[in-house]
Amino acid sequence: MHLIWKEDMLSDQTIAIVKSTAPVLQEHGETLTKHFYKRMFSHNPEVAPYFNPANQTAGLQQKALAGAICAYAANIDNLEVLGGAVELIAQKHVSLQIKPEHYPIVGENLLSSIREVLGEGATKEVIDAWAEAYGFLADIMMGRENQIYREHSNMSGGWMGFKSFNVAKKEKESDVITSFYLALTDGSELPRFKPGQYITVRVKMPNGQTTMRNYSLSDKPGQLWFRISVKREVGLKAGTPEGFVSNFLHKHIEVGATLEIAPPCGEFFLDLTEKHERPLVLLSAGVGITPVLSMLLSALETMPEREIIFIHGSLNEATQAFKKVIDDLAAHHSNLKTHYRYSNLTGNDNIRDANIDKGFIDAALIEAKVPQRDADYYFCGPQPFMVNIYHELLTWGIPASQVHFEFFGPRQELDVPKEKMKCPV
Repeated sequence: MHLIWKEDMLSDQTIAIVKSTAPVLQEHGETLTKHFYKRMFSHNPEVAPYFNPANQTAGLQQKALAGAICAYAANIDNLEVLGGAVELIAQKHVSLQIKPEHYPIVGENLLSSIREVLGEGATKEVIDAWAEAYGFLADIMMGRENQIYREHSNMSGGWMGFKSFNVAKKEKESDVITSFYLALTDGSELPRFKPGQYITVRVKMPNGQTTMRNYSLSDKPGQLWFRISVKREVGLKAGTPEGFVSNFLHKHIEVGATLEIAPPCGEFFLDLTEKHERPLVLLSAGVGITPVLSMLLSALETMPEREIIFIHGSLNEATQAFKKVIDDLAAHHSNLKTHYRYSNLTGNDNIRDANIDKGFIDAALIEAKVPQRDADYYFCGPQPFMVNIYHELLTWGIPASQVHFEFFGPRQELDVPKEKMKCPV
């Protein structure tokens, strides 16, 4: 997918005014976005089900929006650089079933928030420029989202909206991760998703409203089911509530239950049509293994001659999901090499195997397994893990076309200096 940007549709005056507001927005970005969400949920409570309360409490949603607004303002005269961000947001919007009627709600609350937060700085010229800029971006987003909705409708087994799925199987993968095998209640075929993509689960909350969460598909395409492997989020950090949906699934959803599911989405996936001779390096930590495992299973099936290096980090063997599955794959596929790192060993952990050691996944380990460095890298995991891997690949000069990742949080957090990050998984 390639987005065609037409900056000349925005007036020169609008571009100049919006670009001039970038420093102000940088300074007041999070204040503005906190005000925006509070205002929108007050004036338009009907949109609340589209947002994760835990992300709101932790401030992740506010940071992500602030970063997006600042990036748009700073690059409004060179929007091509934002194509990847637009695709990420469009895929997320479609996964949550965001529709054109939602854009005026966001626009009105955003412009009102700019007025209320910036005060005298929000002149009529500034508001008019941002109204034009928002409308322009909204048209681009709605156009791409409509394309994705049509793709979902037209593909074999595809659909729009939510469909009912039965839980055909529930399987514990580790002390904290459980898999749910989901089959359509009407027995119809499933669409072939791209390995690495996610689906959306919608459930009812105690207050009668619904809430939605995205979960990566952890099996390869072409099965009779969708498999999601969900980590039970217990909210260990101060001020962070336990995950409502993850705990609901773990505690209350059993075989035979029905769940509402939206079609697979996501821009982080392994393109099985691409053929490369260089190695494929799959890196994951914690529950970040879920999309990476789908890639691994698919790659072994479609690229039997390609060298594949799989490296996974977890606290210990008790929290590591799919170890036996991956060990069995390595035993039957000579092109697959695996390594595990445990950061919090227990007395029950077996580190006698040559492919297990203690610590965090770092540059030295990756280079030991991929000494020539020239490879295609796919990685997913907690923020500290992601920041470290991202910085190392940048330092090595790996081309952007060979670096692929799924980052759960504001993308600007990837720019945090890696020495400031701790690495729990």
